[in-house]
Amino acid sequence: MLKLIPPLLGPELLATLRAMGHGDEIVIADANFPAEFLGPNVHRADGIAATDMLDAVLTLMPLDDFVDEAAIAMQVVGDAAARPPIFDTFEEIIRRHEPDMGLSAIERFAFYDRASKAAAVIQSGEARLYGNVILKKGVIRPKA
Repeated sequence: MLKLIPPLLGPELLATLRAMGHGDEIVIADANFPAEFLGPNVHRADGIAATDMLDAVLTLMPLDDFVDEAAIAMQVVGDAAARPPIFDTFEEIIRRHEPDMGLSAIERFAFYDRASKAAAVIQSGEARLYGNVILKKGVIRPKA
């Protein structure tokens, strides 16, 4: 155990987060997401909600403020304008950690394509549909 590190983040996931550089992406996926054969390394987080994992990851990882979209969800198939309830929870967590940032969404297969190029996928036990989010890592600026 370490001080100030959320216990949901195991040693392998911590190593991945630490190794990621500015602009690298990581996916927090729900239990239905096809993570194992998508390509990136998969960190299993069975039984853990995607929202809890998002909160834990954003405790340590800054989001990229050089881009318009640093937190991206998967659009609802057949209704791109729909906003599942989990999106509001994702956005509330994001704004708690990064007050000037929000949540955008992209089409399902565009999400899969982008996820296939991520540094890793965290496969959560999230049962709510569309509980997937891509996070683009930012920088920690030196103190002035």
